[in-house]
Amino acid sequence: ISVTPISQAGCCGAVDYHLNAQEAGLNRARRNIDAWWPGIENGAEAIVQTASGCGAFIKDYGHLLRHDPAYAARAAQVSALARDLVEVLRDEPLEQLGVKATTSIAVHCPCTLQHGQKLGGAVEQLLTGLGFNLTPVPDSHMCCGSAGTYSLTQPELSRQLRDNRLNALESGQPQLIVSANIGCQSHLDGAGRTPVRHWIELLDDTPG
Repeated sequence: ISVTPISQAGCCGAVDYHLNAQEAGLNRARRNIDAWWPGIENGAEAIVQTASGCGAFIKDYGHLLRHDPAYAARAAQVSALARDLVEVLRDEPLEQLGVKATTSIAVHCPCTLQHGQKLGGAVEQLLTGLGFNLTPVPDSHMCCGSAGTYSLTQPELSRQLRDNRLNALESGQPQLIVSANIGCQSHLDGAGRTPVRHWIELLDDTPG
C-alpha cells in the first residue's frame, strides 16, 4: 500500500453541519473534493480516514451535494472511494507484522462505524485475528455520549452516557480500551479511568 498525504485537505465538515451551519459544512466538503481530485485523477484507489465520524460524513458527500451541478458527480466519486482504515487493513496480511499481543482489550465500536458505515465487528475481527484478547462488552450498540458535538451541547447527559458506556467496557476488566473515532476516544479517556486509544496506535506500539 502506498499512501499520499494531501495537505490541502482539512476538516471534513461534519462539526459545522451538525451545528446547523450546513452551508459551512458543505463548503468544507467542496474544498476537500478539490484537494483530493488531482489524486483521484492520478489513480487513487481509496480515500482513507482514521476517524469513523469523518468517514461516515465523507461517505455522505455524494448525497449531500447531489443537487450541486458543479460538485455532484465528483462528490459521488469521492464517497465511493472513501474507506475507513479497517476496510483497507483487514484485507492485508497483517500476520506478517508478527505482533505479540499480550494486552487484554475492550473495543468500543463507534456509532459512526457500526451504524453509520455498517462496519460493526470489523475492528474486533481484525484484532482477534492478530491474537489480542478481547474482553466481552455488553450493550455494544450503545453510544458513548460523545456523539459529535453532543458532549459540548449536552454535557450532563453526555457524561452519564459516557459513564454507562465505561461501566460496560470495563466489566471484563480490560487493560486498555480501543476505539476507531477520535471523538469517542477523547470523550471516554477524559473520565480518567481505563486508558483509551485508537486501535491503530495499539498495532503501532505493540512489539513484533
